[in-house]
Amino acid sequence: MIELWRRTQNPWGQDILIGVSWDLMWAAVVLAAVFLVGHAVWYRMRAGATHAAPAAGPAPAGIPERVQRHSLAARIFHWAMSASMLTLLVTAFVPVIGLEIPAWVTIHWIAGVALIATILYHIVHAIGWQDFWSMMNFGPSFFRDLFAQGRHLLSPSAPEPKGGKYPIDHRLYHHAVVLFSLGAAVTGVIMMMRIDTPFFSRNPYLVTDQTAGIIFVIHGLAGVAFILLIASHIYFALRPDKRWITWSMVRGWIDREHYVEHFDPNKWKVTGDSSGAGKPATGAVADASVSAPAEDA
Repeated sequence: MIELWRRTQNPWGQDILIGVSWDLMWAAVVLAAVFLVGHAVWYRMRAGATHAAPAAGPAPAGIPERVQRHSLAARIFHWAMSASMLTLLVTAFVPVIGLEIPAWVTIHWIAGVALIATILYHIVHAIGWQDFWSMMNFGPSFFRDLFAQGRHLLSPSAPEPKGGKYPIDHRLYHHAVVLFSLGAAVTGVIMMMRIDTPFFSRNPYLVTDQTAGIIFVIHGLAGVAFILLIASHIYFALRPDKRWITWSMVRGWIDREHYVEHFDPNKWKVTGDSSGAGKPATGAVADASVSAPAEDA
């Protein structure tokens, strides 16, 4: 039977939590593998099914050959956050399986500080220069897109819905990352206060043993969740049918064909020179409009 938590007794004989069970780590690894293999099999089985084509409308005039999807600043943020998350995951779980990493605690908290820095940068950048409120919109349009995507997944006859700049599955993934990143960051800062760092002097009595146990559990659950999130993200990034999205995070743009095929021009309006020369066309709001607010509010 899988154990959920690790417990011990403190010097006063009290039973306290000290973190999540390592069984959860292995369960997450197995679950991630099952999901990846299952999705690959499911996708292959669906490949022969007949899908209804999305409702076709007139192609908007003036769509350039290259449509900017991610600015340089957004791409640097993405890869910096990716590096910090992978470092955190390796230093958190690799020592559990017996592989020694020199100074892994120091590497772990430095990566944690880097993650927090990228999160703070992203919040400022998203609110000041991107379409933050469209990404965080949970109004009727969110649920319409959610139900449309669900119908497409359950029925081969249901067309794939065309969304704004960030489709509903991207937004759901984003929200999951927000939830678990904040959980890991807040608890991580408190845990850093219990060790010596340039930011804090060690204070093991900052919180009670019972409270510390809860903090360790929340931090561990966030780490376990990221095993699933990162595995699925890498899987979809490497899939041939999704590789055009991955390349957009490298070079910043997608081509006209993918824009017309996958996106609703009423939800993601682009501007630019249709000749395709020079700088790629940009989205309606800076570089990250999920949708044009007037049409998708």
